[in-house]
Amino acid sequence: MTPSTDHVNVLLIGGGGREHALGEAIARSPRLGTLHLTHPVNPGLAKIGTPVDVPVNIKEIYRLQQYCDKHAIGLVVIGPEDPLAEGYADALAKKSDGSPRAVLGPTKAAARLEADKAFAKKIMKDASVPTAEGRSFTDYERAREYLETRDDINVIKAAGLAKGKGVIVPKTAEEGLGALEAMMVGGRFGEAGKTVIIEEKLSGPEISVLALVDGRSLLVLPSCQDHKRLGEGDTGPNTGGMGAFCPSTTMTEGLGEEIEREILVPTIDAMRTAGAEFTGVLYAGIMLTPGGPKVLEFNVRFGDPECQPLMARLESDALELCLATAEGRLESFVEAGEPRFRGGASVCVVLASEGYPENPKTGVEITGVDDADAMEGVTVYHAGTKIVDGKLVTAGGRVLGVTAVGDDFGEARERAYTACLKINFPGKVMRADIGASALV
Repeated sequence: MTPSTDHVNVLLIGGGGREHALGEAIARSPRLGTLHLTHPVNPGLAKIGTPVDVPVNIKEIYRLQQYCDKHAIGLVVIGPEDPLAEGYADALAKKSDGSPRAVLGPTKAAARLEADKAFAKKIMKDASVPTAEGRSFTDYERAREYLETRDDINVIKAAGLAKGKGVIVPKTAEEGLGALEAMMVGGRFGEAGKTVIIEEKLSGPEISVLALVDGRSLLVLPSCQDHKRLGEGDTGPNTGGMGAFCPSTTMTEGLGEEIEREILVPTIDAMRTAGAEFTGVLYAGIMLTPGGPKVLEFNVRFGDPECQPLMARLESDALELCLATAEGRLESFVEAGEPRFRGGASVCVVLASEGYPENPKTGVEITGVDDADAMEGVTVYHAGTKIVDGKLVTAGGRVLGVTAVGDDFGEARERAYTACLKINFPGKVMRADIGASALV
């Protein structure tokens, strides 16, 4: 079936670096009518779209439904995990006349794969998907007693959504017990930490595998590798991500086939069996252990910052790619030779605020972004910024995603870090080793 060539109005939900990257890619489409934004406070997004004029929250979702009808929204792209977990995809998938509206993002039931790690563990167990051995707990005393019986150091995970910071990898047994108490007794991650997963600690290089799923077909995208720890050499606390590069140098054709066969396809089949058919973006965080690839966690949307280097390499029409996924026609899209990605490599370096991730300092003026953005092969994605009194200032922990493409990793890294040096704000935090492993 040949898709229509009519213009499509798009609603983009979310306002971080991932959404800026998606917005920039969609804005390049010749089929785009108007790009509507739920978070125009992001200065990068504000330049390319039109802000919605209704409240954006699940309690008043009918306002957004009415907005979509009024402005003839043909495609909704949901970036962050929270609105997916709250059911935005379900609510916006139909127009007022009952006809379908294309939505890139899973239903509330399917979003549990990320929103509830205990549910995800059960899905993986039912599907015989390789993952770390673990148990879930809702009672602190039982969790503590179990942890005290373990001979090895275990990983402690908040079962709910914790903005990428809910995984604690302790160095000692005492540190693990402290993390458990902080979550279940101290409320460190709020409701997200009321249920915890205690699981074995895996070892090996990590890889991010993202696939588009349309309910029938699956398309694996170029692999990425992210850097979760705050400090160089993968030291310090876990963060939402301090940088990423694409493609991952640890991925081989055989490994990709194994991950698709042993992890992605069985998971999608198990979700269908569980009554939660999956459509949208399936993200598998995988550790390449001596015993083979094992799942660390699933996400149900583009990763952040993995989306930035991925979108920087995308040469195909991003709007068409999203529509093909949402409308169940990925197979014909792929048969037409799509999607196409630029050769070479891409690197994204995150610039973070002083005090990130625990207590980031905000309201600090940022300079040099335009100079960096003007460099060949460089795009600066806004993650946590806003305009105050005509000045660009920090407005979050992760501030900017400085992303560059190149014919190889050396060129991409050089461009990215040269651009980073043009950008300044007091307390700027960045890792100097993003993508360094790709050079070895």
